[in-house]
Amino acid sequence: MSGDCHPQTGQPIGALVDTTPAQRPGPVTLQGRYGRVEKLTSAHISDFWELFEGHPEVWTYISTDGPFANAEEFAAFIAKRAMADDPYAYAIIDDSGRAVGYFTLMEIRPAMRVIEVGHVLYSPALQRTSLGTEAQYLLAQYAFETLGYRRYEWKCNALNTASRRAALRYGFTYEGTFRQHIIAKGRNRDNAWFSMLDGEWPARKHSFERWLAPENFSANGKQIASLSAFNGVLE
Repeated sequence: MSGDCHPQTGQPIGALVDTTPAQRPGPVTLQGRYGRVEKLTSAHISDFWELFEGHPEVWTYISTDGPFANAEEFAAFIAKRAMADDPYAYAIIDDSGRAVGYFTLMEIRPAMRVIEVGHVLYSPALQRTSLGTEAQYLLAQYAFETLGYRRYEWKCNALNTASRRAALRYGFTYEGTFRQHIIAKGRNRDNAWFSMLDGEWPARKHSFERWLAPENFSANGKQIASLSAFNGVLE
């Protein structure tokens, strides 16, 4: 771990950093090749309900919300989520203009330049698609390059193996598990913590862009090389 020595005591101390606060997230549109990311609004509710209804499994590891009994309860939840400043929610829109999932920037600490991507809710229509990966690329790029964060976090239920694999695939580093970290829907939840740092972002960005490039896909849309391979993750 790099650092400096205290000028008077000689004790090891952290390196000096730019203390300019990062910016808070805003209502931007992030355009990609396979779709876009835009501010979540109530206009996305009908698309979401059509895709999420009947899929209680997508809510299992969401700590406080869902599944919902009816469209009215779901609409109220999305409307509340859309109005919040932290977590700040974005819809993921496919190339047909349909809202197929959402995620948030949360635990926003501009003074420390730390932010987390969380409340990741991908409908079955978004799971295992190029857009699902591209959306993560677009949001990370926004957090590092536009907003100026130095630490980008990913946390998940330690039992959520799919989320843990996704974090590693996207280029996050596993940092440890916080035992009995929260009570979620009346049950214990150990939280697995992952992070990506601003100094690591250029390499991660390059991996994302190599994976997303058209030449990395065959004529039938199958990937040629995996993102995990580009990031040096064993599969």
